[in-house]
Amino acid sequence: MKLRWNKTVAIASAGVLAMTAVPLIAGSAISGAASKPTYTIGVQGPLTGSDSDYGIYEYAGVEFAVSQANASGKYAFNLKVEKFDDQGSSTVAPGAAQKAAGTKGLVAIVGPSFSGPSEVSYKYYHAANIAEVSPSATAVALASGSDSSFFRTVADDSVQGSADASYLVTTKGEKSITVIGDESFYGTGLANVVATEASKLGATVTTKSIANVNEGGGGNAGAYSTLATSLAQADPDAIFYGGYAPELGLLLGDLASDGYTTATHVIMSGDGSNDPALMTSTSPATAANGAFLSESATGKVSYFTGKLASEFTALTKAKASVAIYAAQSYDAADAIIKALVADKKTSSIPKLRKETVASLHKVSFVGVTGPIAFQGDGDLKVDKGAVQISEVDNGVITLVTSVG
Repeated sequence: MKLRWNKTVAIASAGVLAMTAVPLIAGSAISGAASKPTYTIGVQGPLTGSDSDYGIYEYAGVEFAVSQANASGKYAFNLKVEKFDDQGSSTVAPGAAQKAAGTKGLVAIVGPSFSGPSEVSYKYYHAANIAEVSPSATAVALASGSDSSFFRTVADDSVQGSADASYLVTTKGEKSITVIGDESFYGTGLANVVATEASKLGATVTTKSIANVNEGGGGNAGAYSTLATSLAQADPDAIFYGGYAPELGLLLGDLASDGYTTATHVIMSGDGSNDPALMTSTSPATAANGAFLSESATGKVSYFTGKLASEFTALTKAKASVAIYAAQSYDAADAIIKALVADKKTSSIPKLRKETVASLHKVSFVGVTGPIAFQGDGDLKVDKGAVQISEVDNGVITLVTSVG
């Protein structure tokens, strides 16, 4: 993730965006607590546009955590959530990050959702000592150093890419694989991991790099016709695409026109394509059927179960079983809340931001997705989470197996 981390059943965006109307702070938590300071946790991600499912669901996870924290009344502060829409775009993200950094009372960010926006936003947040805790940005290069202000509650692409390569070579038995990167920070990084690991497993790997032409869903059918023709002529056993759903949809349509289909070959992509937008951008839509899609540590069975799932849906109106990365966002927000509790008491937001970064390096708890504790570079200490492999079946992204 995603990752522009594009990531199966879609909910109506308008309906879920309306969830901002749901009170974030229970009345019982407000009464008698007027003296408590109120801190803001920001959510940066694609809250509009073709990839908005990611941002909407991640916002829902943060909203749920904040609502529970406020309703408990046990903290010396109240919390609110504010959105910063980057549309999943590395071009829009710097403006969203600067707006967030300048927001009064903001102490930390959940997000960005995608790797590209995370990369370009980091310098603004780091300069302001604002912690970013991404629930879905998986590019390996995002985590670095020993005192990072970037954290994530999801395993990185070294985990997902290795599982993808193993599935292609070991499980499916493919001997020749063309690995395509879309020239994005996320797509190129994932493609590189898959290519390297597939080669280690004995496959003959050919790599290609192509610019994405459909960011935001605005590309036209035929955009990849030249590439599709060359791929069909080369006829590899399998194709892996490192990139996003709208672009993969165009490629699948063009490949089908040249007779290279999922009926006769394996076509696979990562979490950037694990999105209903894949079907809406594929023409004909049936060309997406049979495509395999992976996703790191999420799968199609939500981490929200039982009472937790019911409460999540009641608050956010989002169905827990399809709310991609909502659970990782919930854990990200919970980590921030625990860091705030550990912080020294101060009325200075700049100092609180800095202390929150330091405290996040010390948090350790069992979240709904598993153990949450961070290495110095911001990666999870336990980052070998499961990778789920799904297949598009009659237009529905359906879980096939879980690896790891």
